[in-house]
Amino acid sequence: MTKRKTSKGKGQGSGRGSNSWKKQNGPRKEFVKVEFTRHMPVLLQSVLEQLGLKKGQIFVDCNLGDGGHSEELAKLMDGDITIAGFDLDQDAIARAKANFEIAFKDLQKKPNIIFINDNFRNLTKALDEKGVSKADAILYDLGLSSYELEESGRGFSFKKDEPLIMTFSNKRDGGSEGEGEGEGDGVGETASAISEYSGADANGADSVQFTAEDIINDWDEENIRTIIESYGEDKFAWKIAKGIVKARVLERITSTSKLAEIIKQSVPGFVRFGKTHPATKTFQALRIAINDELNALNETLPQAINKLNAGGRLVVISYHSLEDRIVKNFFKKFEEEEEGKILTKRPIVPTEDETDINPRARSAKMRVFQKK
Repeated sequence: MTKRKTSKGKGQGSGRGSNSWKKQNGPRKEFVKVEFTRHMPVLLQSVLEQLGLKKGQIFVDCNLGDGGHSEELAKLMDGDITIAGFDLDQDAIARAKANFEIAFKDLQKKPNIIFINDNFRNLTKALDEKGVSKADAILYDLGLSSYELEESGRGFSFKKDEPLIMTFSNKRDGGSEGEGEGEGDGVGETASAISEYSGADANGADSVQFTAEDIINDWDEENIRTIIESYGEDKFAWKIAKGIVKARVLERITSTSKLAEIIKQSVPGFVRFGKTHPATKTFQALRIAINDELNALNETLPQAINKLNAGGRLVVISYHSLEDRIVKNFFKKFEEEEEGKILTKRPIVPTEDETDINPRARSAKMRVFQKK
């Protein structure tokens, strides 16, 4: 008999997660009528366990997306839960509403769902406006959804031929103020460049006015290099930036496929034909820059800890080292300031079973903090 993998490891909440979407839940037959790609919630079983919620409590989902984590939590609580779900993308909120309508139709008690079309950097203000003074658990799943990658048409993936947009919001500007204290991410030079081109104010106002096409075609070589180097951690950033500037002299670069090909031709041969596509890190860097992701994360985490009730848990799933470093440092800071304790001395990561079913989960790392 094959032994079942579990999430046990050294220390509480460490090691590999125990979930496998298909094994735990079977085929998602109830969603066949919804005409879009259904995103598989990453580390689902581990998330449900680590949130530590009870019936009647309040949960904040800071990256609602298709609503996968929130949906399964509501079912686990037999509908006796209040969920406040954030998403900058109005399309994502519409998808979540459609999914919930189907998923909760057989629940005797319907969960109280509060939809918030805002950036999670405005966590305190947005929750206060909805009458949510405190929460019992807060989740951040910082990854892209399947819909964003495959069907949004905003150019997040170099595998599709789409316009170079890469904004999370389906509006060109967010128009709301960020708040909370920041923790340095070591890329101040890049942040300065973003502020210079976006017109963002000193308080971190969410007013980004540019797209990936703007950066690629209008920014100078030095700033393009800095973004790729800092946010993509690509050691060939200078070659890629030089290749982009050279190519745009001939014609404006407007599509993901064109940009991916330019990047491929700009790097050395051993990178060009390596295991990972050479455009991966550049596309990550552009997305982070355009959506000001790291600053938003720096601003929101202190707000989250302040919003939690005593004993409440803050759960964060990150997908690259820049995000994970910020989360890890904040959790250490919170513990030093005696706000509570870190429950994951090592991050929880997916099982091989889960990554086989959902390869996009392979880089996920989950950290958990409990407020005292």
